[in-house]
Amino acid sequence: MEWIYLIIAGIFETGWAVGMKYSEGLTRLYPTVFTVLCLIISMLLLEKSLRVLPVGTGYAVWTGIGIIGTTILGIFLFNESMDILRILCIMSITLGIIGLKLLSVN
Repeated sequence: MEWIYLIIAGIFETGWAVGMKYSEGLTRLYPTVFTVLCLIISMLLLEKSLRVLPVGTGYAVWTGIGIIGTTILGIFLFNESMDILRILCIMSITLGIIGLKLLSVN
């Protein structure tokens, strides 16, 4: 169950990162509320997962999911670069997350 919490926490991390972009420096009400809610949910679920998972593994997976999600949404929502080297780097982060999961004893 802790891995489910961690994956959902990573998705909410993506939400607050993208929400910050839309909030324009936390000056727009609804995007700011969305950002803060995503941040709170993400942190609570991360904490819940870290009760069982090693902190290094949990934190690496959480940030990795956030990086991957934010990068993908950045490409589609904000017309960010799809440079092949950038994509290869993101893929290496993905492989690292998969490796951490496969090597985890939990």
